[in-house]
Amino acid sequence: MVSASTPASGWHAHLNLDYQRANQRTVLHFSHDGPLRVLKSLYPEGEGICHSVLVHPPGGLVAGDVLDIQVRVQARAHALISTPGATRFYAAQAQASATQRVSVQLETGARLEWLPLETLAYPGCRAHNELRFELAPDAELLGWDVLALGLPATHTPFDHGDVHQCLHWPGHWREEGHLDAKDHRLMNAPLGLAGRRCLATLWLASGTAMNASQRDALLHSLRTQAAQHSLGTHTGITCPTPQMLVVRVLADMVEPAHDLLRQLWATLRREHWGMSATPPRIWSV
Repeated sequence: MVSASTPASGWHAHLNLDYQRANQRTVLHFSHDGPLRVLKSLYPEGEGICHSVLVHPPGGLVAGDVLDIQVRVQARAHALISTPGATRFYAAQAQASATQRVSVQLETGARLEWLPLETLAYPGCRAHNELRFELAPDAELLGWDVLALGLPATHTPFDHGDVHQCLHWPGHWREEGHLDAKDHRLMNAPLGLAGRRCLATLWLASGTAMNASQRDALLHSLRTQAAQHSLGTHTGITCPTPQMLVVRVLADMVEPAHDLLRQLWATLRREHWGMSATPPRIWSV
């Protein structure tokens, strides 16, 4: 439930995360302003990889709220970021949008795994959700974004409201869309969402181009794995540039989409980084 003490102008929360490599350990330094912070940093895989859990105590965003997250991963550091629950955009009682902005900067040889739980767009919301990233040579970002429109588990359809979404690596890749509940052709036509209300995207971005054999091997592995999943026929896996691998999934519900993304994330970790998949502990809570 949204707190009754939320000011009319909305919450403006800022969180700055700075990961550094100190000897063999990835160390997090952070600052925050407003209701957005780091719950815990853990090292389930050893000191080289810092797992961080981000929390937003109010539990959701309403009109005028702004969450501004800035992430910097310095040279050779490796961070994994997740959340304990969904990001919720609630119904707007005003014309102002609720906004979440994430800005990521990876320095040479840095790695970031951006793995938040889903974003839920409630009927009547006005949401703006943006992720922008910059990668230095040899840096890599393995991330995902899962957006659910409405609450199908409670038979609450996304029948009014809109969501503006943007994933952007300037000069390399941009995926941007405006999802209006009243745009029935987009929401229901076979060339649109085909009546499905969960959109999931996973990507591997590399500051240095992958060679053709690397890309082909990863594409083959991921496509083979996706074909065995119940969402296989609603999944597309491509390399739009030599520095990007992108998976797109349409689903009726969040859970099967998350299940597929976690499987593909584990495959990319194993085959591209030579690492086992150690899920964030918060996923088991």
